[in-house]
Amino acid sequence: MKLIYHIFRISLIFVCIFLTSLQINAQVKVTGKVLDANHLAIYKANIKLKSGKDLLHTSTDSLGNFAIILPQAGSYTFNASAVGYAGFSKTYLISSDLVLDPVILAASNEELQTVEIVGTNARKYYGDYSFSATKTATANKDIPQAISSVSKELMADRQAAVLADAVKNVTSVSQSSYYNQFAIRGINQNEEGAIINGMRTRQYYFNQPLTNNLERIEVIKGPASATFSSVDPGGSINLVTKKPLTEDRKEVSISAGSFSTIRGALDFTGPLNTAKTLLYRLNIGYEDSKSFRDLQYRKGYMIAPSFSYRPSDRTSLNVEVVMNNSNSRLDRGQAIFGAIAGQTDLNSTPITFNMGASNDRFNTQDLMLMTSFSHKLTENIVFNAAYMKQNWNEDLLEHRTTNAFGVDENNQAIPTLAAMRAVQRQQKWATDNLSTYFSINANTFHIGHKLVIGYDRINTQKLRGGGENSAQGYRLKDGTIATRYDPAKKDLYLFKTVNGVNAPVPNVEHFNLANPAYTLKNLSDYTFTKTEIPPSYYLVNGVYLQDQLTYGKVTLTLGLRQEWYEDYSNYKLTTEKKIVQHKLLPRAGITYAVNPNINIYGTYLQGYQPQGNTSSLVIVPPPAGSNFKPLESDLKEIGAKSEWLNKRLMINLAFFEINQKNLLMNANDPLDVNRLIERGAQRSRGFEFEASGFISANWQFNTGYSYIDAIIQDDFNPALIGQRVQNTPKHSASLWTRYNLETIKLKGIGFGAGVQYSGTKLPLYIRDFELPAYTLFDAAIYYSPVGSKVQLAANLNNILNKTYWVGAQNYLRLFPGTPRNIMFNVTYRI
Repeated sequence: MKLIYHIFRISLIFVCIFLTSLQINAQVKVTGKVLDANHLAIYKANIKLKSGKDLLHTSTDSLGNFAIILPQAGSYTFNASAVGYAGFSKTYLISSDLVLDPVILAASNEELQTVEIVGTNARKYYGDYSFSATKTATANKDIPQAISSVSKELMADRQAAVLADAVKNVTSVSQSSYYNQFAIRGINQNEEGAIINGMRTRQYYFNQPLTNNLERIEVIKGPASATFSSVDPGGSINLVTKKPLTEDRKEVSISAGSFSTIRGALDFTGPLNTAKTLLYRLNIGYEDSKSFRDLQYRKGYMIAPSFSYRPSDRTSLNVEVVMNNSNSRLDRGQAIFGAIAGQTDLNSTPITFNMGASNDRFNTQDLMLMTSFSHKLTENIVFNAAYMKQNWNEDLLEHRTTNAFGVDENNQAIPTLAAMRAVQRQQKWATDNLSTYFSINANTFHIGHKLVIGYDRINTQKLRGGGENSAQGYRLKDGTIATRYDPAKKDLYLFKTVNGVNAPVPNVEHFNLANPAYTLKNLSDYTFTKTEIPPSYYLVNGVYLQDQLTYGKVTLTLGLRQEWYEDYSNYKLTTEKKIVQHKLLPRAGITYAVNPNINIYGTYLQGYQPQGNTSSLVIVPPPAGSNFKPLESDLKEIGAKSEWLNKRLMINLAFFEINQKNLLMNANDPLDVNRLIERGAQRSRGFEFEASGFISANWQFNTGYSYIDAIIQDDFNPALIGQRVQNTPKHSASLWTRYNLETIKLKGIGFGAGVQYSGTKLPLYIRDFELPAYTLFDAAIYYSPVGSKVQLAANLNNILNKTYWVGAQNYLRLFPGTPRNIMFNVTYRI
């Protein structure tokens, strides 16, 4: 028996060896190289080999090489593709190991959709086209206006989870606060809304949106009212969402790091049928994080499914839904001791210092439906339509400063006590945004035309039922509340001793900066003033005509937009009031192609922004019988745009001047925190330099510098005329770069490094102190094992642990930047 057993074992071993050798012999290795027309390597070209139902894929390395193991010999269809190049396809009968001849991909001007309905495969830090800037798919180099773009790849490499992290690489964009609020080209945002896929929304002011469903972020510099309607003079931040792809891709990402941060993201996309006429994409994002700031946290999720349908090459449709839910607390910034001009100590309190209560909350829910439709009526005429429906809800409870210090019995400020108010607010908004237009290509007398004729209808409504309860002021002996303390009538007030000082008793207890305490506040302790937020309605009707005329090397962009604006306060109530305005807005730009690589341009634009009852700034309508003047602006700009190394490197220069008048600003009034003032005029001049692209196939970068000279030209306070505009630096610069090692032993390892510089700033509401300039250094390391679908990443931000402030409003509202922090990430891609 033992002999038979040993013979069986030996036979079994030989059989296994034989079968294994058959399997090994059956496998076939295919190698090759992908090059461009100049015989330069194409990095990350997609390689696919298909036989029946079997599909294998890989991508090229930085030298353009690829290798793939086939399970068996046979007939395979080979496909090679890369962004910006025409694809290559050929069928091979493969019987043994095969070394393919070099595959040459010809450069291709990627056919862009009239309306962005299908996603792109770009894997670079910059965007080289825009749909929104001219209402047509146009290469950035051909648009006579500065446009900065932040791609999803740059956001991913920096782990930029929110908007402020993403745009800090954009020239002339400066963060103003913790809100979704920025100064662009020296001009502080007034509307403070958001533009998504070229359409205006009414949300996100206090909460910065997550970025994991964004394809790219476009910053269109200068007023763009002729395109978008009612936008900020400094520029518009357009969030472009991810669209479905024609190929299957799946990505799951998990991040964790400093301040108890946990984030997750999912991005699935591909065709839903074999004909690839129906595509889908699903983006899901989740965040649960604390903050370096006391009391602060954020819990939220985002779900964004989208579908694209292309039954033919003439018709296409995209439908997407974005659901955002965010639970957090409003962070009004750091308060400091003082209020003595020239003697302010920004470090008198730690940057973690926050004022508020442990039961404060700021919860928002946002639901958007967006559709885009395009139909080619003839080869030269395309009808386009886009529609957005949005519902947004807010539920707020906060304890915040009144922007003033508490006072003693002699009405002198106590620099260690911040006067507080309690606010409860609930409100609902609804927005409908419709854009329809025809794109027409034509030729007359050797002049090419790209005509756009369109109609926009935008309406936003503050729904009835919103309200705000506010508690502030000082307590009187008879149980009532006085809005202010009057020492001449001190016998009427209640008093108590605080920090050894006799002081009137406030309605809401002052926050003791010297001895902070965070407790659960009992709202029944306060006497509230209850106010209904008046329902209001905003309606814009606009018609426009734009023509891009091309003759030889010259392209002339001309446009006119006629806009009719209606604003209703106390909408559908007996006290309803209607304001009607209208404006004709011109647009003119010229581009000259010096050579195939360089375009120079000049442009003139006008901006127009009504400041009515639905503006984010206008909590309380203007006094009866009056209305705020519209914010008017204009832009003059010249510049040069260039592309090099087969469109792998982009370099842009721009010189600009923006003028604006009828500015509407918060009055910084502690007795009426919602009071607004009209503030004359401002002028901003400057210079921008941007460069982005590949130094080599494995080395990518994004950098920029801006100089901004912004001054006050007219003001209700004549002493300010000629003075520097607040909350914007004169000089700013940034750099981010990633380098992947390509040596055999270290292949799969990459390094990222960045630096950001911002010059000094003045607070938004006062001029009594200056925020210092700062320079920040960041770094990252990436590891993706060869042949693996996993990437590991670690980002270390603010390496030197620099203390800095991104913005300020006054002594009681400074916004310190994040100290040293680290984020780890694991991403799995199929």
